[in-house]
Amino acid sequence: MAMASIAETAKAAEPDYFSAVEWQQVLERDRSADGRFVYAVKSTGIYCKPSCASRKPARKNVVLFPSPALAEEAGFRSCQRCEPKRAGARPDRQERAVLAAAEYLRAHADERTRLEDLARSMGISRLALLRGFKRVLGVSPAEFARQQRLGRFREKVRMGRVTDAIYDAGFGSSSRLYENSSEVLGMTPKKMRTGGAGLVIRYRTAASPLGRMLVAATDAGVCSIAFGKDDTALVEELRGRFPKAELVQAKADTGWFAEAVEFVASQMSEHPRAAKFPLDVRATAFQQRVWKALREIPRGETRSYGEIACELGMPKAARAVGSAIGSNPLAVLVPCHRAIHSDGSIAGYRWGVERKKKLLAVERSAKTQQKH
Repeated sequence: MAMASIAETAKAAEPDYFSAVEWQQVLERDRSADGRFVYAVKSTGIYCKPSCASRKPARKNVVLFPSPALAEEAGFRSCQRCEPKRAGARPDRQERAVLAAAEYLRAHADERTRLEDLARSMGISRLALLRGFKRVLGVSPAEFARQQRLGRFREKVRMGRVTDAIYDAGFGSSSRLYENSSEVLGMTPKKMRTGGAGLVIRYRTAASPLGRMLVAATDAGVCSIAFGKDDTALVEELRGRFPKAELVQAKADTGWFAEAVEFVASQMSEHPRAAKFPLDVRATAFQQRVWKALREIPRGETRSYGEIACELGMPKAARAVGSAIGSNPLAVLVPCHRAIHSDGSIAGYRWGVERKKKLLAVERSAKTQQKH
């Protein structure tokens, strides 16, 4: 059947139930949807199961069918990659090897392991292991191993001297640890060993369009933007994050504090300003990737956890993405309010669902006005 005829037949056969839910399952490559429907791409003439790993099509080119038979009646042919007629989900061939390799790196965090040796022991190629790690876990084997060494250091440093902990964790030298500490640990090993003692954090509370707000900063930059019902609760939350740091209330709304307050207020208007003040945020490599993806979502738009995971090239890591989003300490600046559930529902905002709804409503309204 010619491509034009397929498009015409598909348009006539397009089912009424093609809702945002099914489309979201296609975007997230949701295996639980396999067997419930298939989706066909008009531009290629091929139909696939929802979990197919092929490139995401444009929604305007997609038609859903309740079964492979109906898709073929409309002139589409079966995808050879996902085999939609095949019962059940097709397993990820590298997933078992990746998880076994991750377990090995976790158990041998204090050792140096060559990627070639690790791949050979798992029975797959170096490239397959590298790609599998990014697809299944969202990070490279090197990033995963570094996180395990840092985790081992965290455990060791609380039980003894910093120098001993450095070598016991497998860093080889203090310089190697310090190369990673500013990005992943967020504080020097000595401060970490003492639970942040010696760290001075200045904070200021203020009114905002979203209620009471607290802005906190170290000498390096802003480390927290939070909302709460009152100042006492906000300060207690900050103290819970930095139990041994010295908290000092700032006396004037100047510098980074004034800029942060102005930034948050501007996000509730049609013409938001960009944030230019420095930051001092503690995050793992994976959290940084997720937060960067959040900042790239345009104002007035949202993404599901699964959709963000797919954009990062790790469709199976929706839960891990949700966890990274939930750990965000910078309200609005890292726009975690733009992350929603796969069914389109708005929930899971650490500063309150009503604030999240208000932020999204303002952003969508501004986007609509800009179109007109």
